[in-house]
Amino acid sequence: MAAQIIFILLLIAGIGLFSFNARKVIRNIKLGRPKDRSDQPAKRWGTMLKVAFGQTKMAARPIPFLLHLVVYLGFVIINLEVLEIMIDGIFGTHRVFSGLGGLYNFLIGSFELLAIGVLLACVVFLIRRNVMKLKRFSGVEMKTWPKSDANYILIVEILLMSAFMIMNGADYKLQALGEAHYVTAGAYPISMWLQGLLPADAATLIVIERACWWFHIVGIFAFLNYLPYSKHFHILFAFPNTYFSNLEPKGEFTNMASVTNEVKAMLDPSFVPAETAPGKFGAKDVNDLSWVNLMNAYTCTECGRCTSVCPANITGKLLSPRKIMMDTRDRLEEVGKNIDKHGADHQDGKALLDDYITREEIWACTSCNACTEACPINIDPLEIIVELRRYAVMEESVAPGSINAMLGNVENNGAPWKYSPADRLNWANQD
Repeated sequence: MAAQIIFILLLIAGIGLFSFNARKVIRNIKLGRPKDRSDQPAKRWGTMLKVAFGQTKMAARPIPFLLHLVVYLGFVIINLEVLEIMIDGIFGTHRVFSGLGGLYNFLIGSFELLAIGVLLACVVFLIRRNVMKLKRFSGVEMKTWPKSDANYILIVEILLMSAFMIMNGADYKLQALGEAHYVTAGAYPISMWLQGLLPADAATLIVIERACWWFHIVGIFAFLNYLPYSKHFHILFAFPNTYFSNLEPKGEFTNMASVTNEVKAMLDPSFVPAETAPGKFGAKDVNDLSWVNLMNAYTCTECGRCTSVCPANITGKLLSPRKIMMDTRDRLEEVGKNIDKHGADHQDGKALLDDYITREEIWACTSCNACTEACPINIDPLEIIVELRRYAVMEESVAPGSINAMLGNVENNGAPWKYSPADRLNWANQD
């Protein structure tokens, strides 16, 4: 009974703390400007199923795709066992679903095969990050916490899978000994090989089995509450993020309603715009971005695929699309903490532009969309960059000299070049 009470208290605390932190994250996302992404629901469901569930964009790199698929399937399927653990923990039963017979044996056997696959995949991921030191896992933004975060999760996954195997191995040996409470059930294609390493004493085996059982479930609760502080929040956010992703063709920029209304009014004096106040042009801080941009920031996996294909970054420019997303998330977290401490109207004198993301970064972007195409979960760093540029140009009238020259030529000559429109066809008259 004491174990059941402790388990129920842990369950309530784990779910309660996660709900508390998740509400804060959702609150932060809602600080963004409204954006309608309710169109084409059928296409959006298809995109989510293909990109988030099917992981089709991961397949561009076959080796990490297969490894990630194993971890993904293992995480989803093995955690079906958590339902049984929950029931056992609450009611004091043991392997409550063992009555399923052959199906239960198949499930436990499948879980073990997946568990060993997850364990091996995590070892390979650790080697890729820390021994092979793949370039896309490095960068100015991948220091201290971001670098350690991935290692922590991989190590925890290895420990959880190891505990799962040892727990099953001890359970299997206790079943063979005919120990009370350990019903004969399940198939153990992997943990059966641990029999020689485990003690023969039933009392010691029970201690090992119970210790691994508690470690496994407490580890899951801890992992759940670690997610809001980690890049691994994408485990949950990948699905809404792909559902609400941009369905328009890559490279198609949005028109600001206030500017469109002004142009229409110039062309048609009788036009009456629905929007009366122009508001702010572009974005200086996170609350000027849309809620979709802010959700993108929380969903970023920090995998570096965007930065690895960015032509600006490849040629040595300061821009890293991954850093854009990480900076946006860090600034949003800071704004959220200020709200918690000082209230919604608090101003800390900082902004996303300049304090987190520099002018050099946003103007290094070529707007090629390579980053959005490479992202495995449809994150769009370019949209944030464009909004920051819009603010710099339309609110501050500040842009690099080459940009100002181009804008002046468009205004005076109707083209980005300095030549008069009357001279535009001179090349055709040359012999």
